[in-house]
Amino acid sequence: MTAKNAFYAQSGGVTAVINASACGVIETARAHPDKIANVYAGRNGIIGALTEDLVDTAQESAEDIAALRHTPSGGFGSCRYKLKSLEANKREYDRLIEVFKAHNIGYFFYNGGGDSADTCYKISQLSEATGYPIQAIHVPKTVDNDLPITDNCPGFGSVAKYIATSTLEASFDVRSMCATSTKIFVIEVMGRHAGWIAAAGALVADQGIPVLTLFPEVEFDQEKFLAAVKAKVQQYGFCTICVSEGCHYPDGRFLAEQGTRDAFGHAQLGGAAPVVANMIKEALGYKFHWAVADYLQRAARHLASKSDVEQAYALGKAAVELAVAGHNSVMPTVVRKSSSPYVWEIGHAPLSQVANVEKFMPTDFISEDGFGITDKCRDYLYPLIQGEDYPPYENGMPKYVTLKQIAVPRKLDGTFEL
Repeated sequence: MTAKNAFYAQSGGVTAVINASACGVIETARAHPDKIANVYAGRNGIIGALTEDLVDTAQESAEDIAALRHTPSGGFGSCRYKLKSLEANKREYDRLIEVFKAHNIGYFFYNGGGDSADTCYKISQLSEATGYPIQAIHVPKTVDNDLPITDNCPGFGSVAKYIATSTLEASFDVRSMCATSTKIFVIEVMGRHAGWIAAAGALVADQGIPVLTLFPEVEFDQEKFLAAVKAKVQQYGFCTICVSEGCHYPDGRFLAEQGTRDAFGHAQLGGAAPVVANMIKEALGYKFHWAVADYLQRAARHLASKSDVEQAYALGKAAVELAVAGHNSVMPTVVRKSSSPYVWEIGHAPLSQVANVEKFMPTDFISEDGFGITDKCRDYLYPLIQGEDYPPYENGMPKYVTLKQIAVPRKLDGTFEL
């Protein structure tokens, strides 16, 4: 059988380790030249496929592809663009088939979160709907850690390590100044509907830090929260609050909602930290500082979790192995065998059970008062932040790779309007 080309693309918010998955995909594909002739990367995600804007990864050296493993962000560019159903927008799918045929693409690897899994699932159905043979494998990635079935998602472990570390360090700062100055530190973390990242901030309690955590899974009770803050300050002299951007009132309104929406139709969030900090100031009079971790948390490759890096690479590798073995419409997963010692292996799940399904924090991971985590949650989190995997440094700065990104010559006439 003549080898087919593969399409690989990155989607959604990038992470500190998504390029490690790209490295796993490309290096493994290169090890199967009898099945995969070349990997064409979509520039800026699925948009690269629609506009026939493809990057020829064969033009990248083995050394540069290997360097992706320790480089943050999306090496080929990402996007927030969700395909509609085949019935709603046949034009886009016809275009994809046209591009795939023109470039002899028989494999589709899409590296992203929940919306990306949905896109990949739709692509996997093209064979049945159009008769064009394409094997679509989703490579999991999301700092939100909200994909189902897989024990955890690449990107999350490194964000959790960064948030736990940064929250601890800032709390030490506040503790040293609280007698005469700042008594409250509020850090806002990502997590629209699932409080996994906020839970990582709660780990600082294990080092004696008085911390309150605000989860999306727990409706915000202002009176109860302010009473808890006052009690912590009276006991310890200071208090740290880790608030998820998805924290919301009982009526569903986000503390951080800005009234705008992103490309996926989600409410644009950002600003829970100042809301919470000012609420405390007005009610209790405590001096505060606040920070929004924002891109810093998901880009911090210098503090990546070794477990996270290894899993990101392994899942990229497994995606290719599943494809060459004949699988379609699946996602490789992390299967936890033991937490102590931490032992995991690779499995896989059908995309029909992954697309459009969110995994929330289990209720038994959140403390009874709603402001902390349980030992069961700690047992889950600690293995994911274990180990360091520092990038190489040069002149005091991390040495990251920027790929050449040489374009594949276009074969189709005209342009495609998004």
